[in-house]
Amino acid sequence: MSLALQAASGQTGGLTGFVLDTVAALGAPGVGALSFLEVVFPPIPSEVVLPLAGYQVQQGRISLAAVAVLSVLGAFLGSLVLYWVGKVIGLRRAAAIAERVPLMDGDDVHRAADWFSRHEGAAVFTGRFIPGVRSLISLPAGAAGMRLWKFSLLTVLGSALWNGLLIGLGMLLGTQYELVEEYGGYLDYVFYAAIAGVLVWAVLRRVRKLRAQRALEER
Repeated sequence: MSLALQAASGQTGGLTGFVLDTVAALGAPGVGALSFLEVVFPPIPSEVVLPLAGYQVQQGRISLAAVAVLSVLGAFLGSLVLYWVGKVIGLRRAAAIAERVPLMDGDDVHRAADWFSRHEGAAVFTGRFIPGVRSLISLPAGAAGMRLWKFSLLTVLGSALWNGLLIGLGMLLGTQYELVEEYGGYLDYVFYAAIAGVLVWAVLRRVRKLRAQRALEER
């Protein structure tokens, strides 16, 4: 790792620093692993990982081809896991499981299924550009018995386009890595605020749903 990269990752800290350290330590395979996790269980959005990976490509630390291929492969494998979950257990059981998972709701699964039923292939392709939908759209695709080759092709194409855009944005940083160091802390605040907002929204939604269910039972 270059001295500049060591300083940046060490001083930035937080979520940005974690991503920098992971990508710097593991290289392109680390990008692929984070892309996989982002689909199956999104702890770190690709909007954070891939631009930072793109910068390291620009600096010659990792290969553009390796990052592009492994990031798409990670996203595809994550989508494939959920595709088979939907195919094996079906939407009803997937929605029931989602009800028990924090920050998830069975209604989200049904909404993704409704979207898939209206758009099918287009939903799988465009779903790659929407956080959250990246995971959920694979469930109805599998449950509906969408042909695996078609699902795979659309997922790979959508992932390649989205990942390529984010990696390209990171490469545009060029030699301006001090911008990441300077503003990384502020980015963390934005990410943490967004996470807190999602937590509050999820809790309020679950509370409203429980109240509605109790009101129906009391009638």
